[in-house]
Amino acid sequence: MHAVRVAARLRRELGIEVDSIRGSYGEYKVLVDGDIIVDGGATVVLGLLPSARAVVEKVRARLGPDAASSSAVGA
Repeated sequence: MHAVRVAARLRRELGIEVDSIRGSYGEYKVLVDGDIIVDGGATVVLGLLPSARAVVEKVRARLGPDAASSSAVGA
């Protein structure tokens, strides 16, 4: 459910295409153009996920101000 909310926020705030891909249990990664931008690591198994705000900021920093409309993000 967290990934769905983060994907919606990325679409809304950055206006980008987002693909959600089901991973293994305890896996939470966000990729931009195939590069891992956020990796929840071992704490995900404990239910400690990166905040939506942190994910949006990292994706925004990776894309830069002009790249948002041309990149695909996987969450």
